[in-house]
Amino acid sequence: MTRVPLIVGSVVREAEGVRGLLLADPTGADLAPWEPGAHLEVTLPSGAVRHYSLCGDPADRTAYRLGVLREPGGRGGSEEIHTSVGEGTVLEVRGPFNRFPLVPAERYLFVAGGIGITPLLPMIRSLPPGSWSLLYGGRSLASMAYREELSALPGVTLVPQDTAGLPDLDGVLAGLPADTAVYCCGPEGLLRAVEDRWAGPLHMERFGAAPVERPSGEGGFEVELRRTGRTLRVEPGRTLLDTVREVVPGVAYSCEEGWCGTCETKVLAGTPEHHDSVLGEDEKASGTTMMICVGRSRGDRLVLDL
Repeated sequence: MTRVPLIVGSVVREAEGVRGLLLADPTGADLAPWEPGAHLEVTLPSGAVRHYSLCGDPADRTAYRLGVLREPGGRGGSEEIHTSVGEGTVLEVRGPFNRFPLVPAERYLFVAGGIGITPLLPMIRSLPPGSWSLLYGGRSLASMAYREELSALPGVTLVPQDTAGLPDLDGVLAGLPADTAVYCCGPEGLLRAVEDRWAGPLHMERFGAAPVERPSGEGGFEVELRRTGRTLRVEPGRTLLDTVREVVPGVAYSCEEGWCGTCETKVLAGTPEHHDSVLGEDEKASGTTMMICVGRSRGDRLVLDL
């Protein structure tokens, strides 16, 4: 999928530390369709690539709505959005992509922490009242984006930590029917707490790396870049991505931690060793694609479609 230029049509303050953007086609053309749970890959003016969930109305083909939390201690993308991107800025995007789709169910529980509300907002708006409930926690009411929109909907519980403490996951999850589809997005601590307490259908989206065992880097291997016509040696302790970038400097990547999906690459031969949190178990078992920022090879050689 190629990148397309979109223009920032408006910038609003959605909450304390949360900036909202509306992106539109510069020519006024309809944007690509999307479904709840989808996200965009955005290339910022600096060249940094970041992923942001779509939180608007899928029926509105005139604009994409994003909500971006300012994270001063992050990798710089959100800081750039908050300080250098404004009305009229042109951003290149790819997508929408959806690795967090809303599956059919009789009953849903949505659990959001902070900016994790963004992919969940279109989901609850697409469902009939009475079929879902939302538990939304944040540092304070002032920091909780879209709280005014949400307060008008039935089934929403807002839990500002400064006045109400942490969400009562035990109490909420204990009374749910076992077939309830639970959707969760937010900080890693929240996701792990829900995982520990819920044995039924669980769907999660992370905004950071999952706590998984990282590749040790022991044992090198060869990688053939079929389209480039080069064979390289991936030395112990060096990532596949870093090695590939020596001859394909423009290869797409972003998080370098195996959670965003930007560096997903087709595997033509060999057996990849997966260390990402993007691919499902069936996808990993098929061995047809891999995240080259954290993945390695189970054998002596891999052949990639690069």
